[in-house]
Amino acid sequence: MKRRNFIRNSSQFGLAISLLGIYGCKETKKKEEGEAEQVQAEVAAPFFKLSLAQWSIHRMIMDEGVDPYSFAEKAKAWGFSGLEYVSYLYHTELDAAGYSQEAMDAFVAKCNEESKKHGLENLIIMIDRQGDLATADAIERKKAVENHYKWVDAAAAMGCHSIRVNLAGSTVPEEWMASSVDGLSQLATYAKDKNINIIVENHGGLSSNAAMLAEVMTEVGMDNCGTLPDFGNFCIRKEDPTDWRSACVETYNIYKGVEELMPHAKAVSAKSHDFDANGDETEIDYVKMLQIVKDAGYSGYIGVEYEGGKIGEEEGILATKDLLLKAAKEIG
Repeated sequence: MKRRNFIRNSSQFGLAISLLGIYGCKETKKKEEGEAEQVQAEVAAPFFKLSLAQWSIHRMIMDEGVDPYSFAEKAKAWGFSGLEYVSYLYHTELDAAGYSQEAMDAFVAKCNEESKKHGLENLIIMIDRQGDLATADAIERKKAVENHYKWVDAAAAMGCHSIRVNLAGSTVPEEWMASSVDGLSQLATYAKDKNINIIVENHGGLSSNAAMLAEVMTEVGMDNCGTLPDFGNFCIRKEDPTDWRSACVETYNIYKGVEELMPHAKAVSAKSHDFDANGDETEIDYVKMLQIVKDAGYSGYIGVEYEGGKIGEEEGILATKDLLLKAAKEIG
């Protein structure tokens, strides 16, 4: 009897050991497969993260009546993780309220509520219509600087890293340079203690002369003042300076421009207008552009900014996003 029990127990023990061995092999294999998948994902992942510039849906908002506060919901659905707001798209309600503190607080609260609900990161507020930071008139320049203060405060309350400003003003190069340095220095000084960057986009006029804008950054010499290189905003002079829709008669080299601005970049904007049958932008070589961005050591967000009119905004946004990922895969 004892012998039979011993044999039975031994058999059961052997079976248990065998089962443990099989389970252990399966777990090891599963772990190895998981590690391989992780390595494959890391290899396939681009060197940047994807954000969406709200201007990409400005027609939806301005022409179709889409709620600007649906921005986070739409960006999430389209596969983005970062948000770049545009102040102008909220100007109707804020103008009506005289940009009161109460109205600004409501704007901040609603944006925070939506970004948190959809799990997205607030990155930038792009500021327009707040005065010329590069005007030669010192009093007007100071007023423009102070007009931006509320947006610095809003960006800080939203957890953004920057506000994007424009350097409109003088059209005389020497005058523009000096005024730009002064305006940016004043604003960056205010923003410094709030941990907000003041970033300048090449956005027409002399700000699209990348060499001059880079020199302005060097002259300002503040850690929280930098650039937002845009792939496609390099028109220095329009045929009719009073009409931004008129033909461009002087353009800066877009690849040289991005390369010159990247050492000061705190964000990057992937502009797009139209696509060919292969899904490539018709005027911008995205592979070449991304190589410049990567070679500069940049690894932050790249914001999709679709401005075309031949296809719908959603289709254009997704086409730009796909093109970025395709170009990133090509350069490795």
